[in-house]
Amino acid sequence: MIDEIMLDTMSNMDKAITALQHNLSKLRTGRASLTVLDGIKIDYYGTLSPLNQVATLSIPEPRMITVQPWEPTFIATIEKAIEKANIGLNPTSDGKLIRLPIPQLTEERRLEIVKQLKNFGEDCRVAVRQARKEANDILKKMKKDSEITEDDFHNGSDQVQKTTDDYIAKVDALMAKKEKDIMQV
Repeated sequence: MIDEIMLDTMSNMDKAITALQHNLSKLRTGRASLTVLDGIKIDYYGTLSPLNQVATLSIPEPRMITVQPWEPTFIATIEKAIEKANIGLNPTSDGKLIRLPIPQLTEERRLEIVKQLKNFGEDCRVAVRQARKEANDILKKMKKDSEITEDDFHNGSDQVQKTTDDYIAKVDALMAKKEKDIMQV
């Protein structure tokens, strides 16, 4: 019974960590990464398609992303979509290829990104704590309804707390690593 509660709790906490990792992958660190283009959609013959489904994306240099549309007629559309995405990149085109130079992050911009990073981290911590609260509420209800003993209740609560501490430590480790990447000049 308690094992099922723990599995559900860990599943919810894993979802929070996965969401955090997804959000962190979108933050710019000053190096070229194709994940900054993940959310960009292009109007491709009346259908909104992800950029990677209408063009070849590559990183020829550490601070440069290139976008080579499969159909050169879509260069202007892709450039507009990148500008509209407001990701801080200015596309330049030579008619066949779009280049996205990654500008050096200013100290001010790094601090803004770190602030955003901390918000993502706090959201994840809140989600982990919410999963803990839900598990503890279930345990309390089971104890009240005499479905589990007092000892089982305390053991379950201790297990939930230890799991919560482990997941919060994972969040902190992810945050510290990403902050180090962002603040690296």
